[in-house]
Amino acid sequence: MKRHILGSVLCVISLCSCTLEPDYLRPPSPVAAAWTDAAGVAASASASGAGVAAQSPAPLAADVDWHTFFQDPALQNLIALALENNRDMRVAALKVAQYEAQYRIARSALLPTIDATGAVDNYREIGVTTKESSVTLGETSWEVDFFGRLRSLKHQALEQYLATDASQTSTRISLIATVATDYFQWLTDQSLLEVATATAEADRQTYQVNLQSERIGTASMQDVRQAESEYASVRSSLIADQRAVAQDFNNLVAVIGCPIPDGLLHSEALEASQLPPVSAGVPSDLLTRRPDIVEAEHTLKAANANVGAARAAFFPSIQLTTAAGTSSTALSGLFKAATGAWTFAPTVTLPIFDYGNNRATLDAAKIETQIEVANYEKAIQTAFKEVANALAGRATYVDQVAADREYVAASTHYDDLAQARYRTGTDSFLVLLDAERTLYTARQQLVNDRFAELSNLITLYKALGGGWKA
Repeated sequence: MKRHILGSVLCVISLCSCTLEPDYLRPPSPVAAAWTDAAGVAASASASGAGVAAQSPAPLAADVDWHTFFQDPALQNLIALALENNRDMRVAALKVAQYEAQYRIARSALLPTIDATGAVDNYREIGVTTKESSVTLGETSWEVDFFGRLRSLKHQALEQYLATDASQTSTRISLIATVATDYFQWLTDQSLLEVATATAEADRQTYQVNLQSERIGTASMQDVRQAESEYASVRSSLIADQRAVAQDFNNLVAVIGCPIPDGLLHSEALEASQLPPVSAGVPSDLLTRRPDIVEAEHTLKAANANVGAARAAFFPSIQLTTAAGTSSTALSGLFKAATGAWTFAPTVTLPIFDYGNNRATLDAAKIETQIEVANYEKAIQTAFKEVANALAGRATYVDQVAADREYVAASTHYDDLAQARYRTGTDSFLVLLDAERTLYTARQQLVNDRFAELSNLITLYKALGGGWKA
């Protein structure tokens, strides 16, 4: 007899472990198997940081902790503050906790519920009033999940929870990249402000010299007005740079989510900022190292599990309800002998005619799966585009900044020569003015392109899932 009972229990457990979910197969990657360089030719997977010689082999970006990638102490402190205080991070963490709770709700539906109840009933029949008291100590309700509906719903809730967890990681990586970009933007505008300040002072001195020369008759009024115009133009740029620095500071405060402690920010030279080398790996690495792609795949798996739940709705559902306790017409005799009571009420619900509701639900679930397949493929394509663009910009920005440095050096020599020739009267003031404008433009271009280079490396680090294991 015991063997028969054990066999029946094992049979029920075996049936309850089955689901009607379709077998999950990861969709094929809709992108090329290798990266391409700026010319569209297959490129190496290694990537070097700005101003740092390439190392072989460089670690994968997803394995590089943000403390290692961003080595500026001020930037590290800003990122730490943002991870602790940023409101988007708080919302992301709360959503993870919310979906984890929903998963526990779905998981609990697989287990019996046990309640204890007590009741006192008064009723009257043919002039006789009767009082009955009862206590139920073990009222159990359990839906036997023969066709896996509850298990599919549990799988769906689990995948939704994992998707939300990956979304939190994606938010975290994006926040780190945003703080770093805003910090380098602040350094960039500080550098531009320094360039504008130095140029404005030089133009002021030139204007004063020309004004005095015109008064003694050694310079024309045209030279004075040209010098005055150039000085006013640079002062306008100086004011714009001051405004940009203030706005950059406000942007940092907003993204961090709290006031920046006094003395934390320091105006480090943008030219001295360095980022270490990282490896891009191969495109297939993104499937497991980009949190947004991981999120999209978990969402796809959740939709796949929902198909199983929709299929199970076509089959009977079995609800077992049992109760054991005691019942008596007098409260004093509630726990005496021969007052025990029990019930066993199995319920079977079989869908017969629902006006196509179950069929429509299943069709909607299948369509939702197709939608999530498209979203998953789109996430891969977006990631591939972001990484490919960043890789294409990697080497070209290095060459561009190097050319900018040569441009500044040549413009400096040109300005020194023009200054000397103007003082000796060899060249006109227009030549000197052109030289000063050229040098100002060259210095601005170097600063802006240096920021673009650093920003591109941050984008590459983020696009490759950098900081995943931080």
